[in-house]
Amino acid sequence: MSFALGFVQTLPLRPLRAMEALYWYITGRKVRARNRLRIAKSQTFLAYRFWIKHVECLPDLAARVSTIVSSWQYRPRFSVIVQVPADTSRASVNATLVSVHEQWYPHVEVLIVTQKAVHDPVLSELKQCPVFSAHEGGNPLLGAVKQTSGEYILPVRAGDKLSPAALFWLAQTLQGSDPAILYGDEDSLNWRRQRGRPWFKPQWNEEMILVQDYISSACALRTDRLKARLVSGDGASLSSVYALVLKLTQDASLQVVHVPHVLVHRVGTKPGADRDERLAALAHRLNGQGTELSFHENDVIQVRWPLPAHPPKVSIIIPTRDKVGLLRACLDSLLSKTDYPDYEVIIVDNGSVKADTLRFFASLAEEPRVRILSYPAAYNYSAINNFAATHAHGKFLCLLNNDTEILSGDWLTELMRQAVRPHVGAVGAKLLYPDGSIQHAGVAVGLGDAAGHAHRFLRQGKTGYFNRPHIPHYVSAVTAACLVVEKHKFDAVGGLDEENLAIAFNDVDLCLKLEAAGWRNVYTPYAVLIHHESKSRGKDISPQHIARYRRELAALQERWDTRTCTDPLHHPSLDRAQETFTIRL
Repeated sequence: MSFALGFVQTLPLRPLRAMEALYWYITGRKVRARNRLRIAKSQTFLAYRFWIKHVECLPDLAARVSTIVSSWQYRPRFSVIVQVPADTSRASVNATLVSVHEQWYPHVEVLIVTQKAVHDPVLSELKQCPVFSAHEGGNPLLGAVKQTSGEYILPVRAGDKLSPAALFWLAQTLQGSDPAILYGDEDSLNWRRQRGRPWFKPQWNEEMILVQDYISSACALRTDRLKARLVSGDGASLSSVYALVLKLTQDASLQVVHVPHVLVHRVGTKPGADRDERLAALAHRLNGQGTELSFHENDVIQVRWPLPAHPPKVSIIIPTRDKVGLLRACLDSLLSKTDYPDYEVIIVDNGSVKADTLRFFASLAEEPRVRILSYPAAYNYSAINNFAATHAHGKFLCLLNNDTEILSGDWLTELMRQAVRPHVGAVGAKLLYPDGSIQHAGVAVGLGDAAGHAHRFLRQGKTGYFNRPHIPHYVSAVTAACLVVEKHKFDAVGGLDEENLAIAFNDVDLCLKLEAAGWRNVYTPYAVLIHHESKSRGKDISPQHIARYRRELAALQERWDTRTCTDPLHHPSLDRAQETFTIRL
């Protein structure tokens, strides 16, 4: 696409961004101009239209499907269960059934699950399909599940449409694999039946599914494995597809596979269980784990994992060199607000010389919760924290920047709710810039061929990419600006890399080492701090730091292959050059 064409397309939709790109183009910086234009265009509805035409390419695929299917030895049968709520129109039911009949992959049966009476006019034309109605008593969804003949069950809500390639993509994924659950991406249909708002979903994330149902509207469940797990008395707790997903995934050994294609075009409200059904299903899944469940903002369930009866001591490590204003604000907010019952603060002085800093240190002599260690060597963030860890009295370490400020007293409690879970490695907080926009909501590996802060600069009050910044979930890494990890796990992976990653990417490397050792890293949005990013040490790309930064970038790329990898939370159809989850053009 020429710059001129892209400019003309973008100007009416994002005029300021388009004019900014034009300025760079006219002044001779054409690479920057094209990048700015690409970013601006990726944030408009034109981007998805472009993706549908040039990336999804359904017309090109349609001509090849029969040849591809004929080469398969395994041709699974799918049981499409159409869920018909009580207020559903005949047109909605018909739209869904037409999308099933137009599937390119032919091995399918259809069953109807409804809240309507079986003689309702909407159902009068569906006599060729088995109908399971709540008016007949029992759980109609389970009734349909028990009568299916397909290897996989595909639930669809009436009104939603399957992509014509949906069953083909599912069947193709099953060639050589046998997962318990497959799930795909989805988008929405507007009032003109035009596709928009694509949801390119992450890989399977056991923590995310507990608080956000991102699967049930576009998933297929292995029939025999589901039936094998149904027991007497399950009816009341398994009234939704979300509950069935939780039931199946209770067995951690079962495989869940993401199919990176748009399977379903949704209409209206996102299908799924209502609030009461979701809470009941999750309570059933977490039975006996001592959790508290409640709805948080944006229709997200908050799971409060329990702390031990005697919460373990946490050693909060804060490296610093002068910049006493930052340190004082950080420490004052920490000591005055933190409600966690057992912690110590270790300030590591890396060669402070200013009189006001030394006076502040002297004033802390009477504070029993604070210790000051001297580390007079050259600045090496990894070495400083490793040194402090050897002097820590706590069972857990909290790495904390001196340019952070505590907003709420429960910050450390929320981090520790996650950190005390045996399978968890590092836990990171939601960090905000002073204007309230997001600085950190988890780290995605592979962004910029290195690693990036997901959702950075998202403005205060915005939901972001399908609410992701506001829900706890497993992540590849979190920033050490505020990171909690059990000390024995920190030691087990060798702590931070002092030799190769003295300043940049040491936190990403630590988290990836923890994952390689079998622990999962967690981002929690319920611990919230202000972060005045890099005010202490400056920017990595400043002239005095760029050579060192490039060496550390090369070390990260070589060790973890970040040039080519796609983070489990990202997607091949999302732009690796941006932290804001926009379509890749």
